[in-house]
Amino acid sequence: MGGFTEVNLAEFLGILPEILVLLWATLLLALDLFLPGGIPRRSMSLLSAGGLLIVALVTVLMRPAEPQVILGGMVRNDLFLTVFRLIFLLAAALTCLVSVDFRPLRAGSEYYVLVMFAAVAMSLMVGADNILMLYLATESASFTLYLLAGVQRGDRLSAEAGLKYFVFGAVTSTTMLFGLSLFFGLSGGQLSYKAIASALSQPELRLPFTLAALLVLVGFAFKTSAVPFQFWAPDVYQGAPSPVAGFISTASKAAGFGILLRFFFNAMPPGVSEASLSWVWLMQPIAILTMTVGSLLAVVQSNVKRMLAYSSVAQAGYVFVGVTAMALGALNRAEALAAVIFYLATYMLTNIVAFAVLGVVEQRVGGSDFQHFNGLARRAPYLALGMAASMLSLLGAPPMVGFAAKVIIFREAIGVDLVPLVAIGIVNVLISVAYYLNVVRAMYVERAETESPLFVPSTLGSVVMIVAVGLVVLTFASEPFWGLALEAARAFLRS
Repeated sequence: MGGFTEVNLAEFLGILPEILVLLWATLLLALDLFLPGGIPRRSMSLLSAGGLLIVALVTVLMRPAEPQVILGGMVRNDLFLTVFRLIFLLAAALTCLVSVDFRPLRAGSEYYVLVMFAAVAMSLMVGADNILMLYLATESASFTLYLLAGVQRGDRLSAEAGLKYFVFGAVTSTTMLFGLSLFFGLSGGQLSYKAIASALSQPELRLPFTLAALLVLVGFAFKTSAVPFQFWAPDVYQGAPSPVAGFISTASKAAGFGILLRFFFNAMPPGVSEASLSWVWLMQPIAILTMTVGSLLAVVQSNVKRMLAYSSVAQAGYVFVGVTAMALGALNRAEALAAVIFYLATYMLTNIVAFAVLGVVEQRVGGSDFQHFNGLARRAPYLALGMAASMLSLLGAPPMVGFAAKVIIFREAIGVDLVPLVAIGIVNVLISVAYYLNVVRAMYVERAETESPLFVPSTLGSVVMIVAVGLVVLTFASEPFWGLALEAARAFLRS
């Protein structure tokens, strides 16, 4: 009995962050239902964000010393999962904070609870160590995001965004499920990634495994908005509430890359068999297409929200550069993975700020076209400064942390002789100057019809300025965070 209790305690502690978030979300939902008048909306936002930040602190304090497989082999708890947990928790907390004064979000506790549920599901996605947990966690995260995209029930664009997101997600999810079912059969009815990797050694199964890998890759490409599965992004981002669009573009994308890395490097490790080459060699063309298509389509947009959607596609392409370097490089694989983790973390901070500012402009000015940003620097200087910091970081201009993230990604790719790929990446960075600086030009050069001060809610303004300053500070104080990413990458490769 003592051994049984000890095992259960270890497994309980392994998923303690997810349990705490679920308990906090359930408690807030119950209080909102049973308290007279419910929990005030501002208090709900602050309580949700506060709870998520406390759980993030618990996550840091309880980081595992060594990788451990828990829940009957369904979840692998390691430092890699810990870092992604922090990304999801921080993204969810920031989303809750910037949502409090977003007027179209008149929803009550259910909105904040869905954000917290999504963070839990994304954590389980990245921690999944068998195909059953992978699919269940992915679908749980997807359904919460579908609901969040369409949460403005009275808004046609929001309803359309939720429906389109659901339709695209259902098709790609079904395709991925078919691929996972093939893996289940080919591995002799086993669910674990390790069992799949063992079955790869059978040469007669090379073609079926290749087909299964391609089908599963469809689901991962959808989650990361990689070309050619990016068509949903502009319509969903434009129709969804701006805080939700920021959450989808950052946390969901990070989760997509997390499961891609966990599944392919554990179930189909490079070099194990010819079947594993099916996904390894696809990483480079996907990176090229995703960077280029995203950049070229972002240039021609007149709406900042749609521009950020295509920008998000291009940013995914830069991350795929790091994934390609990791897949093709045997010696510096840990450094390449750390570059991917670092890039995703900095991108999360940057894009949530951009969508937070965009939400204010939508409400106070009346739209999200480039012209609606005209003269913003004179009407709300701190808001414009935060947006400029975000645009420069997305561009990869010094001294913003986006510059350090891009340099690290490209450095690792050059280290495995992917010079042509890096050259294409640099060309796309130069293309991005046009659309990112177009926002800055509108804010600081163009003049608005009226230059009366723009009201900026205190909570949102504080979040924007703190994160904007952080984007600069992180450039000069990135060493501890890079060290954590590198440690997480090494833990991942040991597991």
